[in-house]
Amino acid sequence: MMNLKARGFTLIELVVVITILGILAAFAIPKFIALDTQARTATVNALAGTVRSAAALARSLGQATGNTASVTMEGTAVAMVNNYPDSVLGGIPNAVNVSADFTYAAGASGAVGTWTRAGAPGAAGTCVVTYLPATSGGVAPVVAVVTSGC
Repeated sequence: MMNLKARGFTLIELVVVITILGILAAFAIPKFIALDTQARTATVNALAGTVRSAAALARSLGQATGNTASVTMEGTAVAMVNNYPDSVLGGIPNAVNVSADFTYAAGASGAVGTWTRAGAPGAAGTCVVTYLPATSGGVAPVVAVVTSGC
């Protein structure tokens, strides 16, 4: 009599396992694809909160020091207009520490400045944070978010 010890899996067991893995992958892959969109949307919304906080902090610093034209935040001068940071390159971008994931397009003094999320698959202007400086002394700046193309 031969003593055969079976080792390993049978063909049917392997087919069943591969089928189950295929079914799981069919449901899991779309979830992972949506994660990058959610991550880009979250970073854009986080930047909007950072911009609002930086503008409020710069305003508070300007009022505390009595300097309404410029304040120094973390060793960097921030240009002000109407008691809030301006949208020029020396204004709000100096008040906000932004990673390389965003590029800033400065507006003229008092005009809209825009941060664009790098790597967004949508059309230009569809994954951005815009900053419109204060138009008068008693008006806060307007920070708007567009995430439709993230």
